[in-house]
Amino acid sequence: MEELSNVIQPQNDHLTQDIQLKGKWNSDFFKNGNPIVLELGCGKGEYSVALSERYADKNFIGIDIKGNRIWKGATHSENMSCKNIAFLRVRIEHILNCFTKDEVSEIWITFPDPQIKKKRQRKRLTHPEFLKKYSQILKKDGIIHLKTDSAFLYGYTLGIIEGENHELLDCTNDVYGVHQDRKDMDIKTHYEKIFLDKGTSITYTKFRLI
Repeated sequence: MEELSNVIQPQNDHLTQDIQLKGKWNSDFFKNGNPIVLELGCGKGEYSVALSERYADKNFIGIDIKGNRIWKGATHSENMSCKNIAFLRVRIEHILNCFTKDEVSEIWITFPDPQIKKKRQRKRLTHPEFLKKYSQILKKDGIIHLKTDSAFLYGYTLGIIEGENHELLDCTNDVYGVHQDRKDMDIKTHYEKIFLDKGTSITYTKFRLI
């Protein structure tokens, strides 16, 4: 991991101060002014990698704490000489130490742990406390995408969006159902393929924070 130029991993899992790239991702890392898109809990980075190859006019950052997962996507991107992708090894709860106001244009949350137990609800990546953090780094019209196999997390997130008066832009409880045609839904992660093989429906939610 330390040999990969597209991987940033702070020395301490529990950040107590801002990383050097906060507010400087465009100028110091990507060296362009293109929009920044995050994939939270990126795992092996399938979505970030595929999107970076599809959209050369955007910058992508996959975020996960598990280095053995990140390594695969980071290695592939490095071998392909992709210049518009990076991987950040930190816990999502420290996202405010990594990005500043209006630095991010879009967020993808792909197949996160739904944290079904009530005592774990604050760990859900669409919990209001996380959404508050995202709102501090997203541009005014920034969009959040949630793609998950969890009907529980899908319903929970819709409830949060309605309860907090956020703007629901799109949703479906079966991405691959009849007459479904949504942009970038054809990208499939490792875990998504496993869920599909089991016959599990994949849900999708697109919303904007108000």
